[in-house]
Amino acid sequence: IELIHGAEPISKAPYRMAPVELKELKEELKEQLQEMLENGFIRPSVLPWGASVLFVKKKDGSMR
Repeated sequence: IELIHGAEPISKAPYRMAPVELKELKEELKEQLQEMLENGFIRPSVLPWGASVLFVKKKDGSMR
């Protein structure tokens, strides 16, 4: 991967969400990330670049 000197990490939401919906999503994502952290699937990072994480809502309403 060739890096561009002085490039900033991309940080832009693809679409807007209602504040209530966003709050609920953040709470669920926090829980899932904490679970993945405890199970050793992920680890903390302070780097400005990282891999995106995509959560998809399942038929039962929970996140995958």
